[in-house]
Amino acid sequence: MNGVTDGWTLLVIFGMAGVTVLTRCFFFILDRAWAMPAWADRALRYAPVAALAGVVLPEVVMTNGQFAASWHDARVWAAVVGAIAYFWRRSVLATLIIGMAVYLPLHLGLGW
Repeated sequence: MNGVTDGWTLLVIFGMAGVTVLTRCFFFILDRAWAMPAWADRALRYAPVAALAGVVLPEVVMTNGQFAASWHDARVWAAVVGAIAYFWRRSVLATLIIGMAVYLPLHLGLGW
């Protein structure tokens, strides 16, 4: 590497650090509370559900980029039982514990 490359690398690192500090401290710099518009507040209520569906659902129903058409998949059974547990108990912790209690024996015991 030469001196120009190292200089550009340092410039980019310090620039990104400055942008990060500015954006994270922006709310502390303001002198009054910042109110969100009502439409943004409503939209953010759906963001966790959309993120969960976008991350978890493909992981449950796909294997190596292909749709998992077999019922011999521990993830599918754990997701179904976990969803039932959530609607029964309304507890995220119970959902995780019951879902993993179904997943682990099927995955480790039967090799699904």
